[in-house]
Amino acid sequence: MLTPKITKEEVNTLPIAEFRGEIIIVDELLKIKPALEYLRQQKFVGLDTETKPSFQRGTTHKVSLIQISTLDKCFLFRLNKIGFPEELLRFLADEKIKKVGLSLRDDFNGLKKRSAIKPANFIDLQNIAKDYGILELSLQKIYAILFNRKISKSQRLSNWENPVLTEQQACYAATDAWACLQIYLHLIEKEKLTQKEIEKLISEVNSIQQ
Repeated sequence: MLTPKITKEEVNTLPIAEFRGEIIIVDELLKIKPALEYLRQQKFVGLDTETKPSFQRGTTHKVSLIQISTLDKCFLFRLNKIGFPEELLRFLADEKIKKVGLSLRDDFNGLKKRSAIKPANFIDLQNIAKDYGILELSLQKIYAILFNRKISKSQRLSNWENPVLTEQQACYAATDAWACLQIYLHLIEKEKLTQKEIEKLISEVNSIQQ
């Protein structure tokens, strides 16, 4: 049985987890085709997005980056430089490739501000975590429960439209997408709880927290 909850303080004591595979930055149109040719060969990929933060009320920005990762290679598509190419839209709509993310509704709402997307075959970890006995919704906490390591969020509010992404930004972005895939592949090896078991677990956690 997995630990259903973990505190922020417990997470902060854990060693850092980072993506250590190859990071490929797609910031020119000619780089799109080889990136997608590789990704179309995969059965599963992890996916996340980043948006330049806004510190003024009423000011918003379009999604700056889509990161799509396998276990050992991550592609960072810089939408602020290449736009939203038709080839990438087709990939997101490809029903043969399972794409795993977290809080995907927010990602899709952001992407729709750039182009009309019709995403297909997506798995949102927030929708399946409780089936395996995890009652957390954040990527950081789910990852900590499964792997006993911490994903750093230090670059989240950095400028994702910098002319050149820093090594720290690239690693942060890749780690989030890679972690989503890692979590999913780990969970599907485990047995799901029954609905009664889930309800009992929620009841027990709620009684402890009261």
